[in-house]
Amino acid sequence: MSAATSPTERRVSARIGAISESATLAVDAKAKALKAAGRPVIGFGAGEPDFPTPDYIVEAAAAACHDPKYHRYTPAGGLPELKKAIADKTLRDSGYEVDPSQILVTNGGKQAIYEAFAAILDPGDEVIVPAPYWTTYPESIRLAGGVPVEVVADETTGYRVSVEQLEAARTEKTKVVLFVSPSNPTGSVYTEAETEAIGRWAVEHGLWVLTDEIYEHLVYGDAVSVSLPALLPELRDKCVVVNGVAKTYAMTGWRVGWIVGPKDVIKAATNLQSHATSNVANVSQVAALAAVSGDLDAVAEMRKAFDRRRQTMVRMLSEIDGVICPTPEGAFYAYPSVKGLLGKEIRGKRPQSSVELAELILEEAEVAVVPGEAFGTPGYLRLSYALGDEDLVEGVSRIQKLLAEARD
Repeated sequence: MSAATSPTERRVSARIGAISESATLAVDAKAKALKAAGRPVIGFGAGEPDFPTPDYIVEAAAAACHDPKYHRYTPAGGLPELKKAIADKTLRDSGYEVDPSQILVTNGGKQAIYEAFAAILDPGDEVIVPAPYWTTYPESIRLAGGVPVEVVADETTGYRVSVEQLEAARTEKTKVVLFVSPSNPTGSVYTEAETEAIGRWAVEHGLWVLTDEIYEHLVYGDAVSVSLPALLPELRDKCVVVNGVAKTYAMTGWRVGWIVGPKDVIKAATNLQSHATSNVANVSQVAALAAVSGDLDAVAEMRKAFDRRRQTMVRMLSEIDGVICPTPEGAFYAYPSVKGLLGKEIRGKRPQSSVELAELILEEAEVAVVPGEAFGTPGYLRLSYALGDEDLVEGVSRIQKLLAEARD
């Protein structure tokens, strides 16, 4: 081993040094920095509702601030009353009956995903990851010692993978399949038949499933979000569900997520959390309690706005020559293919990748989008439509005008 690579000389561990920065947060930070510098940048980068958290949730949190019992440590796994409320909400929304002992409250969905993988993966275990994927999934798998194995779907299938693709990727090292519907970054939603087929395939081969349901309430038209463990009881002993309040209740900054799963997995993940962070901030937990215990009226209003914006964005993007934009059925993202624009001249430049095209759009149109490379599929862009209607129209109009200049 050379001196340059010896453990005593390495300043950052190889394990942590290999982690990539969150591309979506990086784009959002750059857009905000440019805005702070006075440039009229419109950001389509972050997946964050533009609505304020509903008043009744904020009021519950404010009251908790004045209650001394929330000024102290509470159980690492979550407030008992919140875990009970999450169990009730899971039954109400998914038809899946669980005990509070099967729930761990986490610091947002990201911690839920990492701790779930950490609890079930051993070094070298493979996880099948459908792509396009959210940027955090592969990093969480690697941090937990696992190996992400990508299975790519494109716009021709609505970004949904088939059982045949999953089976082709399965090896003797496969332990987990990741299932996300509705999807970030594509907005795709699997049908009940597709969901059941994937679940039965997992059961047949004794695989674990980690399913991310954080966008469960954000579906449009005829699309329906189906919970795998509710649909297939025989899967429950090897199924872990991650969820949270961030997207549904416009609570991204409150940092409350959770894991639902078999008791031994939840106990192991809770032990990990007891050393990593202890309990989630109590005020945030009380806010989450108000959210999941309340009705879904505020959610319905937000969904109505997202639906309107979804249709506007897809229509406007589809008017651009060289862009193919499937209509997303869930979440709040559009994921257009821009392969038809790569290599064309736009204002003296010929972007050869979606990274270069995204950079050009930011420089020339002052609009921030996330390139598909961040999600495992070059040649695409992700645009969030969780922003105001006027900004959405203005931002996509700028993109239209810029890309209209593309020449061979």
